[in-house]
Amino acid sequence: MTPETSLGFEVVEFWDWMRDRLEELDATRVDGDDTDYLGLLPRALEWQRWLLIHALELLDEPGCVFRFRTVLLLVARQNGKSTLLTVLILWRMFQDGARMVLETHATTEHARAAWEEAVEVADAIPELAEDIAKINEGKGSELLLLDGGERFKIATANRRGGRGFRGDLVIFDELREHQDWRAWSATSKTTLARKRAQVWGVSNAGDLSSVVLRHVRAIAVAHILGKGLEGVPDEIADTVDLDSIGLFEWSAGTVDGREDGTPRGVWDREGWAQANPSMGYTDLDERAIANAAATDPEWEFRTEVLCQFVNIAGSGPFPNGAWAGTLDTNEARAERGVKRDKGRPACYGVDMSADRTMVYVAIAFWDTEGRIRGEIAAQRAGSDWVIPWLTSEARKVKPDHVAMQRRGAPISSMWKAFVDAGLEPTAWEGAELAGWHGLVYDLVRAGAPDEAPADETPKKRRKRVRISHGEQPVLDVAAQSAAVTPLGDGGWAVDRVKSPNDAAPLMAFIAAVGLLLTDPAPADESAYESHGLVVV
Repeated sequence: MTPETSLGFEVVEFWDWMRDRLEELDATRVDGDDTDYLGLLPRALEWQRWLLIHALELLDEPGCVFRFRTVLLLVARQNGKSTLLTVLILWRMFQDGARMVLETHATTEHARAAWEEAVEVADAIPELAEDIAKINEGKGSELLLLDGGERFKIATANRRGGRGFRGDLVIFDELREHQDWRAWSATSKTTLARKRAQVWGVSNAGDLSSVVLRHVRAIAVAHILGKGLEGVPDEIADTVDLDSIGLFEWSAGTVDGREDGTPRGVWDREGWAQANPSMGYTDLDERAIANAAATDPEWEFRTEVLCQFVNIAGSGPFPNGAWAGTLDTNEARAERGVKRDKGRPACYGVDMSADRTMVYVAIAFWDTEGRIRGEIAAQRAGSDWVIPWLTSEARKVKPDHVAMQRRGAPISSMWKAFVDAGLEPTAWEGAELAGWHGLVYDLVRAGAPDEAPADETPKKRRKRVRISHGEQPVLDVAAQSAAVTPLGDGGWAVDRVKSPNDAAPLMAFIAAVGLLLTDPAPADESAYESHGLVVV
């Protein structure tokens, strides 16, 4: 990297100049000036300088076009991400002339705090302040406007946050909190018509509910490993630059000398340093990290301080770690040659979200290892699609066994339509409502870490844990966050209304698995009919 190949050098120079000016202002302050100049902006650390230089690399073409249209930054908490973003924002506005900078946060309070941090630095330095045309501090309408028309706005992370704008720099802070694609889809697309635009996703590591972060990171890792993207036609892959995602990650790696990818432990000092590049250069020191390791739950410490991804998202109705413990990826199953046992029936479960916006179809079946497999087979907005989807000739598993609630649930309004379509659904009600919840709970509970014997091998574990699921964020989030409501005789059921996320995927899953456990009889079929002949 050189100043000719990266604009990061210019950003670092701009950072140093701002810090120098703040030190000068602090040294020459006049009576009555109580501004904390030195506290507004610390000096750039080595890791921050390195990141800016590499993240703002240029393509070898006219127009100073950035190599990376998407930059993903992962680093542990309290290492200076927000400060780096403040400098990047101010440089893009005051030096680079970006017409629109937009930053999103999970909450309004965090978004406003980030905006205020940038405004305070700009307003404190006279050379920058004289270019400011307007500062609008109104709640919900925060705006920093320069004389040249450059704007810095903030938004909360939702589907309306960025609509109506064209962004030159779009920042998604705390990307791990994005549990669906609405905010990313709406706001990141504001950069499509901007040739020099960048989208920055900034976060520490996430969990199973971090849908957007996990997906974007997986794409970046695939490029790094030379795997590229699946399904891209050769004529596109050969002529269009798809390598435009930059992944910059500081996280605790794996144990040295271990080939099985064992992550470093919470007391591994090398892991602390790998995930915390500011450690020892700021007030973030080993003593602070050791205290966090001693007091935090392990999964919390790993995500926040070691920047390691964990396969849990919260508590939900199952014991801690149980849902993650029943994860069996499709890739792992393919390596073992596991398939659906076509000699035994498969069952569908159907449920609708509390606000009636989404319908989910789950499928449960026995596999060739003798275990139950549950998955979300289809999901879509509205309800008109469900019956045509189930009855389509394209269905490899015919809807001979379908379970849904006949009364007291949003999906109950479709009961008559299912009957009229000849689907003959099984009514999930009465004793089965609590009973099926309990049966699924017992199956999933076996995946909890404290349920496993110390010497258990993966093969023995698969024999003991009789249920599995894949990586499906919409189901993972529901299974690890759903609220429950008590029923009679000590039973319980998922509460769609009180759940913080859409619980319908989990309800569909429980319905499908519960029906499968009733051991429904295989559908009668004539050997002649299976070959296209009609017997009369």
